[in-house]
Amino acid sequence: MFAKLLGWMVLRARSETTKEIEILVLRHQLAVLQRRTPRPRVSWTDRAVIAALARLLPVRRRLGLLVTPATILRWHRALVARRWTSPPVQPGRPAIPAAVRALVIRLATQNPTWGYRRIHGELTGLGYRIGACTIWKILHTAGIDPSPRRAGQTWTPFLRAQAHAILACDLFHLDTITLRRLYVFFVIEHANRRVHILGVTAHPTGTWLTQQARNLLMDLDDAARRFGFLIRDRDAKFTAAFDAVFAAIDIRIIKTPVRAPRANAIAERFVGSLRRELLDRMLIINRRHATTVLREYESHYNHHRPHRTLGQASPLRPLPHHTPTEIHNVRRRDRLGGLLREYQQVA
Repeated sequence: MFAKLLGWMVLRARSETTKEIEILVLRHQLAVLQRRTPRPRVSWTDRAVIAALARLLPVRRRLGLLVTPATILRWHRALVARRWTSPPVQPGRPAIPAAVRALVIRLATQNPTWGYRRIHGELTGLGYRIGACTIWKILHTAGIDPSPRRAGQTWTPFLRAQAHAILACDLFHLDTITLRRLYVFFVIEHANRRVHILGVTAHPTGTWLTQQARNLLMDLDDAARRFGFLIRDRDAKFTAAFDAVFAAIDIRIIKTPVRAPRANAIAERFVGSLRRELLDRMLIINRRHATTVLREYESHYNHHRPHRTLGQASPLRPLPHHTPTEIHNVRRRDRLGGLLREYQQVA
């Protein structure tokens, strides 16, 4: 402000001609500024100075200014409102903290059978004072249905709860170097991903599959292991005699829908891993060679290969309880000519 007053005192000492020329230059600069996008920002100090000086000019001389009379009146109204308007006060009760809202949604999501009153009781036990109706409103705003509508069990938790009792079986084929097609029958356990490669044949008949099923059940009986379900597709090779072998020990047969391989996803995933890691990288000579190779891969898959579902453990090898500190004791073991590589700590 002091600098502006000093500038006005210097202006009074100038001649009228100089003032008129400077006014023309300033008016042209003003026209250039008005063409800018966005328009220049004006501070409250600038607004006060312009409003005060504009009142001293005739009406016809105010037309070329940066602001219009309507702008000055709007500024004045804003100043009055700012002077006399008090800050707004939020009516009603204080808002529920975001952390408590997130906790309510978390409890409802993780416990589908809990209603809003059950969640209210759990929060009260945790020390949160919040009304039951408020919990209902939070769930309604988040789009979470009432407990009876979301308590129905979905496939994912159902399969996880039943995984320890589920077996899955399937057939896949491979072609030898002489273009002879062989078929492999296997069974995989859902709970620990352990695979059983039961046999290789060029002619997978119903009788052959029934015998492989009997062999599997004898191995499971020797290990005192019990299962309740077997997932299989609708291939005609799985005959009534095949199903009867499992029904005799109270294993229920679950048939997948037609042309729905994802209904037996765990078995299909094993076949994909086997092809990527082994069969697509070597040539099979005959059935005997295929049996030897598949037995080797079965051992690698069950005793060493990590699985994300198991937390990177193997079906028959738990993770170590301590972290090694010396890496020079790691040794590599090659299987099938180096197609499969295993690394182990050596004492």
